[in-house]
Amino acid sequence: MRSFAQNKPLMDAELDRLEEFLSGCKGGRAMNIEELDGFFAALIAGPETVPPSEYLPEVFGGAMSDTCEFNEINEVNDILGLMMRHWNAIAATLYKDDVYVPILLEDESGICPGNDWARGFMRGVEMRREGWAEFITSDKHGGWMIPVLMLYHEHDEEPGMRPKPIRQEKREDITLRMAAGLLAAYRHFRAERQNYLSTDIPEPGGTGKIGRNDPCPCGSGKKYKRCCGGATIH
Repeated sequence: MRSFAQNKPLMDAELDRLEEFLSGCKGGRAMNIEELDGFFAALIAGPETVPPSEYLPEVFGGAMSDTCEFNEINEVNDILGLMMRHWNAIAATLYKDDVYVPILLEDESGICPGNDWARGFMRGVEMRREGWAEFITSDKHGGWMIPVLMLYHEHDEEPGMRPKPIRQEKREDITLRMAAGLLAAYRHFRAERQNYLSTDIPEPGGTGKIGRNDPCPCGSGKKYKRCCGGATIH
């Protein structure tokens, strides 16, 4: 059975720490914790592994060197470590064939709309659109995506794309079905992921710890200290 390093779910204080860091990224385009949760869920459940060099700019709203400001190397390891632990917790839950319960933020009325999670999930889908297309459009499996698409399009600028108004009890049912759909997608793409990983492409995971002489996670090929590390640690 595959093991996931440091797959213990993040505590509330750790989620708050990660949320605080993301909200402070330059440019104001970084994901919030709910969107990150949906984004990671789609990447983990999808047909192939997306490397950090591709998905980290989506998370931070741009290149790390442009958006992230760290005080020291330990803070880099702290943030990346929290992200990888969260990734591993989602992956471990789905690998055990269990339903992963999404992280949803409450609004000022105490309601969890779920729109950000759906937006994050669809951003993950877009990173491998062709691989997801058959699942989303098929008569057999496409129904699993309806809850995500309802919340994704709830406030769409195009009125024709919006679902009918969602009552609170209906919203709760949608979020439950959204979680079930995530597990269905994970099961559907299991064989494809295994074939993809058999090509010796590294799977995201691990501790997220990075040393000054390690390759930069932005994918530049340079050592961290010569790339994002040198530009963002003050």
